[in-house]
Amino acid sequence: MRGRPTSTSNLHNTAAVGLDCATAFQTIALDCIASIKAQHSSACAGDAEAVHQIRVAITRLRAAVAFFAPIVVDAEWLRLKKEIAWLNGSLGAARDSDVLVEYARRKRYRGWAEHNIKQVDQCQTRDHRRLVRCLRTVRTRRLISAIADWSRQGGWLARCKRNKEAEALQVYCARELNRWHERLIRKGRHLKALGESRRHRLRIRVKRFRYMLEALTETVALHSRGELHHLHRPAKRMQRALGDLRDLKRFAELAGRSPQAENGKRSKVRPPGYRHRRDELLGAAIGSYRELKHARAR
Repeated sequence: MRGRPTSTSNLHNTAAVGLDCATAFQTIALDCIASIKAQHSSACAGDAEAVHQIRVAITRLRAAVAFFAPIVVDAEWLRLKKEIAWLNGSLGAARDSDVLVEYARRKRYRGWAEHNIKQVDQCQTRDHRRLVRCLRTVRTRRLISAIADWSRQGGWLARCKRNKEAEALQVYCARELNRWHERLIRKGRHLKALGESRRHRLRIRVKRFRYMLEALTETVALHSRGELHHLHRPAKRMQRALGDLRDLKRFAELAGRSPQAENGKRSKVRPPGYRHRRDELLGAAIGSYRELKHARAR
């Protein structure tokens, strides 16, 4: 007679057996490095999606460091963090240009953006060329190698091995997920009235929260996907709504750079349907926030 089938949850728990916080962090960090290396050539060839995936990998790495900060942050990370900020500056500029071009070429916005499309295309070309130069430098190659070395055998790891009373991975992650969840709820309380900079910081927080939920289910398999779905779904929706809101606002600012505006002539200040779309995205973000508020981190 056949035995009872193993549940998905049991499979995930079995995969996570033997993992401690240091090993979990290493697994996540090295997965991010592998993603950066895999997308490097395509990004140098001007692939917008590859640029996006490198940025995602860097954000995942930063999220993992923030999540395991008491264990992994050391002087070497503080140095690497500055270098990552340098690389991310060029990545961010190229990504922002790609998003503007994509907006400008949409059917509903094409007419409104026709006076700016050439300028936006030129900006995209300039930003991608700058990024390619950045990605091909020795400085970038050394940075990627240094992050990998630090993840595998940094000073933080020796400190962990000396700690005989290290906290169990599952206990640590449960506490940190609850802490991050509570902080998100606190920071997003007055989402509708938040200024642009505070809304931007909230978006980064919810993005990191989402990425850590994914890392704990997909990369280290500490939980099954279903266990954290009640948190992941609203976090993902909230991040996307806030991101789209930021992109829409940046696209609307093209009007101030139009030739008509420079010549003192009147021009349409906002793209077609801007107010409706803005309110729609803000409403989606607020709805996702409420869902996330009522979801309890387990």
